[in-house]
Amino acid sequence: MKILIRNGRVIDPSRNFDEICDVALAAGRIIGVGQAPAGFSPNRTIDARGCIVAPGLIDLAARLREPGHEHEGMLESEMAAAVAGGVTSLVCPPDTEPVLDEPGLVDMLKFRAEKLHQARVYPLGALTRNLAGEVLTEMAELTESGCVGFSQAEVPLPNTQVLHRALQYASTFGYAVWLRPQEVHLGKGVAASGPLATRLGLSGVPVAAETIALHTILELVRATRARVHLCRLSSAAGVALVRQAKEEGLDVTCDVSINSLHLTDVDIGYFDSRMRLNPPLRQQRDRDALREALADGTIDALVSDHTPVDEDAKTLPFAEAEPGATGLELLLGLALRWGQESGIGLVRALGVLTHEPARVLGSALGTLQASAGQLVDGGVADVCIFDASAEWTVTPERLRSQGRHTPFAGHALPGVVRYTIVGGQVAFESREAS
Repeated sequence: MKILIRNGRVIDPSRNFDEICDVALAAGRIIGVGQAPAGFSPNRTIDARGCIVAPGLIDLAARLREPGHEHEGMLESEMAAAVAGGVTSLVCPPDTEPVLDEPGLVDMLKFRAEKLHQARVYPLGALTRNLAGEVLTEMAELTESGCVGFSQAEVPLPNTQVLHRALQYASTFGYAVWLRPQEVHLGKGVAASGPLATRLGLSGVPVAAETIALHTILELVRATRARVHLCRLSSAAGVALVRQAKEEGLDVTCDVSINSLHLTDVDIGYFDSRMRLNPPLRQQRDRDALREALADGTIDALVSDHTPVDEDAKTLPFAEAEPGATGLELLLGLALRWGQESGIGLVRALGVLTHEPARVLGSALGTLQASAGQLVDGGVADVCIFDASAEWTVTPERLRSQGRHTPFAGHALPGVVRYTIVGGQVAFESREAS
């Protein structure tokens, strides 16, 4: 398929490129940015006048719910949600049922995803067997099957000796370990510790649950020189520790969820179970620190933390409701809103969704590494075309994800995706575009 994208505002944050020009695609690659090569004869021409032409979005945290939780999300529905949101690549954690701790399970997931011809799926393998925190998985075999790193997902690893051995092994072979910093005993509450949680009678999760775990992880990184990605920071104190670690030269990266970037514990209101999230929503000072850290590069990437939850599990009393929210289709709009409110501009707002997460994945991307998250000649033809001036209102009926619960229901968000192109093929086209 040969596609010519005409008259769009082409933005490539990786090289601060921002011009109105054409982009030519052929055989799954970009063959011209600026103008099409001489003699190029497209099978299809897309008029992107008035729209932004950007690299496809890369989401580092999206649960697809399959296998094992099909009642909360089928692969078909969640992949459709991804491309509808402009997401062309996503990383899924290993907490499926069964857990992604064997190569055959990873192969099956990747095969199912590839048959859908939508977004690219990059699985994380389980760090320990069945996520039980006792025996390390066969990391080499899981890497050969396509795992881009190793994680405990939301399951804490209380045994520091096991974590130490895991980081030693990963460091020896160049594997990345993805960890969400949470101390197992302090992290059992349902809301962030503070006046609001006390007033509502909700069990609290103190900031120390994050910082104690961060201190442990960073000390082990100093000892092993392992490469660690810290998932979904939630506190100002956590940001300070990561900033210090990066200044020290430790090989750490981190991300923040769209929920923590925009919401605070006050948004829980009167026990709104849509706000039941992990990590829990913290105070405004924490949210402000997260926004500043994402802007200055301390935090590398913005993620959807997409976790579809079914109706029965969500419409329960706050403390009993299953944590999680749908987010794939909201990722772009909430990034654009953050960019507008922070005054950082469109280029940086797109950078935390494109080339920065690609940099986090690094060599795990294989042949796509050199061009992922970019629009460059010879690069992979993953493209998101959206109208930044248009707004849409988040409603459950509009979402393609099987999980319809989101804290942002009723919010008007900027940025309407018109086309999503994956590997040179149109994976999504909005009705307005057609």
